[in-house]
Amino acid sequence: MDDLDDMDHRILSALRACGTDPRIAGAARALSRAGEHGALWLAAGLTGAAVDRSRRGAWLRATALTAGAHLASMGVKRIVRRPRPAHVEPLVRTAGRHSFPSSHAASAAAAAVAFGALGAHVVPPLAAAMCLSRLVVGVHYPSDVAAGAALGALTARAGARWMRRTHTAGGSTHD
Repeated sequence: MDDLDDMDHRILSALRACGTDPRIAGAARALSRAGEHGALWLAAGLTGAAVDRSRRGAWLRATALTAGAHLASMGVKRIVRRPRPAHVEPLVRTAGRHSFPSSHAASAAAAAVAFGALGAHVVPPLAAAMCLSRLVVGVHYPSDVAAGAALGALTARAGARWMRRTHTAGGSTHD
């Protein structure tokens, strides 16, 4: 095992051990369930669009970027096909058996960047907790989470200009 794999295993083992505390395990499980298929972030984006009518389009585009990051991570996962960690007992069931990159982390980081740009300051810390929860429940290596978060953040950042686009009464667009 090379140094990165060894570090991945050791960090995961240490964080998974935090899941022996029932309060931490419960919170990590709840975050994992809420983040399945990006559901928490999609709901947050749609809620933002419903509540913030003046920026509805920006919220919907931010939500689309978040969904796009999730879909991109699923595509990468099908190519890489890294197995989930086998040296720790998982606390949750997973939708798939591949680990790299973390789709939870991709959608969480995309939401942190996109919704954060719209002033939803609670999203980045919640997204960080979501990423950490994947390690506590033992279903990803730290490098899976880091790669997923990078993919999500880059996806949202790449679409930032599109997200902020506004429409005028005549149908033209402005940045």
